Amino acid sequence: MTELIKFTKMHGAGNDYIYVNSMAFPIENPEELSIKWSAPHTGIGSDGLVLIGASEVADFSMRIFNADGSEALMCGNASRCIGKYVYEKGLTDKKTVTLETLSGIKELQLTTKKTADGSHEEVTEVTVDMGSPVIGETALEIEAGGTFYTGTVVSMGNPHLVIFVDDITQIDLPAVGPLLENHPLFPNRTNVEFVQILSPDEVRMRVWERGSGITQACGTGACATAVACMLHGRTERTTKVVMDGGPLTIRWDEGSGKVYMTGGAVKVFEGELEI
Repeated sequence: MTELIKFTKMHGAGNDYIYVNSMAFPIENPEELSIKWSAPHTGIGSDGLVLIGASEVADFSMRIFNADGSEALMCGNASRCIGKYVYEKGLTDKKTVTLETLSGIKELQLTTKKTADGSHEEVTEVTVDMGSPVIGETALEIEAGGTFYTGTVVSMGNPHLVIFVDDITQIDLPAVGPLLENHPLFPNRTNVEFVQILSPDEVRMRVWERGSGITQACGTGACATAVACMLHGRTERTTKVVMDGGPLTIRWDEGSGKVYMTGGAVKVFEGELEI
């Protein structure tokens, strides 16, 4: 017996996921369906599957499954998209929304404006309180593919290795990304960011995401990048991180120690699937 599941495809800076309201459409096998639906030619095509659910400790909960079926701890871009989803779908009228994730409760601040016809409000931007970073080694020497790199280890609820380079266009990301993700130094694998400094308040970053490979953007990766840049005195406290899919503004607050990520969220299309 088949069942129809309604979904929305959304992206934050090009980091695209399939979103399902699991409160209305429960899904029992998200790992399997994420692999199937994320496939670019035989499925919808995405970086993974995001389930929006109920929560006993926050307004909503989020579960994220990468394109390879593995479950992620946190995704900043997905968090922003959920803020837009729940507000515009009428699931909440709050402009401060709390979200339960596997790396803790995140707070979303929604910026809205009236549509051109004045019929309703839409979310134009979301700022996510990403919490405080956990900083590991700041000068980790690591070899991959015969090349030695120096990286900074930062956790934003999930692991990141940030590597500074002089020219980001010279990095063969498809070749070196999986080697670093699966390096023996990271038994649980890691996300990898290559970063070129453009100015004291702007950097260029490319990412290899754990479980998804090359993606257009990574919110937690942008945060880890900004933290690493500030740790090494390369940027100011507020930094624009420009990724393949677009920019995010990252602020590392000196007083609270928390990292705040601001950016947009875009609905691509909606549809139905049979399972």
